[in-house]
Amino acid sequence: MTSFADRLSSAVGKLASPVVVGLDPRFEQLPEPLTKGVNPRDRAAVSHAFAKFGCEIIDVVGPMVPAVKPQMAFYEQLGLEGMQALKTIVDHARKAGLLVILDGKRNDIGTTAEAYADGLLGAESAWGGDCLTVSPYLGNDSLEPFVKTAVARDAGLFVLVKTSNPGSGQFQDRPFAGGAAGGEPTTLYRLVAAEVERMSAETKTASGYGAVGAVVGATYPQQLSELRAAMPHTIFLVPGYGSQGGTAKDCASAFDTNGLGAVINNSRGVIFAYARKPYAEKFGAAKWQQAVDAATRDMIAELRAETSVGKLIK
Repeated sequence: MTSFADRLSSAVGKLASPVVVGLDPRFEQLPEPLTKGVNPRDRAAVSHAFAKFGCEIIDVVGPMVPAVKPQMAFYEQLGLEGMQALKTIVDHARKAGLLVILDGKRNDIGTTAEAYADGLLGAESAWGGDCLTVSPYLGNDSLEPFVKTAVARDAGLFVLVKTSNPGSGQFQDRPFAGGAAGGEPTTLYRLVAAEVERMSAETKTASGYGAVGAVVGATYPQQLSELRAAMPHTIFLVPGYGSQGGTAKDCASAFDTNGLGAVINNSRGVIFAYARKPYAEKFGAAKWQQAVDAATRDMIAELRAETSVGKLIK
């Protein structure tokens, strides 16, 4: 099988679209046609609604985007039924030809890390994820089992480097005197970035990118630009677009000069588009899938207009 980095780069290039749709269902925000008559305390019924919601989103966005990103917490909170819904969604996405990024932010050491990787990464795994988000803060020995499995199964990882949330700077921006080569001051996120780039360079394939990607938020465009320059072999997963305030212009520096090297996530702004401007008045809950379609197309158009992704249009 072709490496994850090459498959993702090829899909982005073919579609001229770097959009990843985050599948983050919240029962209270689902469109009314999916919640009518459903008891929110009935985990089985809610899980069924989540599965239907996710699969119907995939049916809409499948021809336009390279990947979807289910946030595992929303399914895990419902127990067994919720996990069954997640598996239904993963299988549906794979049948639609989409790459699946499991957003679980896993991390541990030794055999526990190996078990996470074995269960979540690769087509032959229990969950069938093409990629997994992981936390780096237990150190390299916690990442190595994930990297080994990802490389062996042509899967990928996205490591948290500079996240989009407002509190990320509390630890990630913490300065260190003499922490970088040559004794120059650096920050925690730069230390993590250097390790991720090393792993990416060591695992790079035909696309020039490696199996180990980085999560870098659109809400910090200066750091995004800085890290793109420092991590030439690393694909970026960029959250923060839309609902968190990030714009297409903010994402521009995430891409290489050819329009590759990054994918931009949008969750609430796409999946709940029916309830927000400018889509609410035109579509509403009854036409929620049409709102998903319009929001996805608008995001793709914005990224093509404001970033080097426009160069991919054939």
